[in-house]
Amino acid sequence: MTAEPAMARGRGAAGPLIEVGDLTKVYGEGATAVHALRGVSLSIGPGEFVAIMGPSGSGKSTFMHLLGCLDRPSSGSYRLAGVEVSRLSRDQLADIRSRQIGFVFQSFNLLPRTAALENVELPMLYAGVDRGERMRRARALLENVGLGDRVDHRPSELSGGQQQRVAIARALANGAPLLMADEPTGNLDSASSIEIMTLFRRLNRERGITVVVVTHDMNVAAWSGRVVIFKDGLVTDDRPVAEVVPASVMAGVAAAPAARGDRA
Repeated sequence: MTAEPAMARGRGAAGPLIEVGDLTKVYGEGATAVHALRGVSLSIGPGEFVAIMGPSGSGKSTFMHLLGCLDRPSSGSYRLAGVEVSRLSRDQLADIRSRQIGFVFQSFNLLPRTAALENVELPMLYAGVDRGERMRRARALLENVGLGDRVDHRPSELSGGQQQRVAIARALANGAPLLMADEPTGNLDSASSIEIMTLFRRLNRERGITVVVVTHDMNVAAWSGRVVIFKDGLVTDDRPVAEVVPASVMAGVAAAPAARGDRA
């Protein structure tokens, strides 16, 4: 059985979108083994906006790689849309990554000699979408992220914030219900960071996309609805954002120019 039919059934099932139980990840063996995750259990519902935080070496990036089906856990359970994915084949995991998860990274990862339109088309090309539909969908996505007038521009002709918006459009190309972002504002100035986080919030609230962001920055976490904190491979805190992020930081987000027209 391929992964797609299983995932199709999972999308209609009630319950969490992400559910992990006693998840562990060990690199190496014996005395040199590194226990990156030591038994993590949590769930994320459809339409949540969650920030994953923690110091370097806390396990947050390892956890992100497991959620994104980029790696397999050493033990434990990971159910995505009701389907156990922790022991799927490499091809099945690739299919899930293509159709169910959109990725956004700190370094944008755009093809440097390729226009924005073709960069956004790329995941659809791999998924076998015909050329006309790819172009139509890519243009619509770029318009949705405010770059309808930049479709023919190469990355070198775009600002950092614009490049990240192209990357977000690309992440949404195959209609993934889950958007995962790893330090998405790490290479951006404060104004561009606000634009990107406003876009994530809009996608979450208006389109119901589940957003999971890994960040070390409280100013980024403040845009989420829930903060999960890792330390030494364990979850040490999991609360609503207003109970974790200082009030002064929350006030700064509320006062940000790009957020003033935002509505809950």
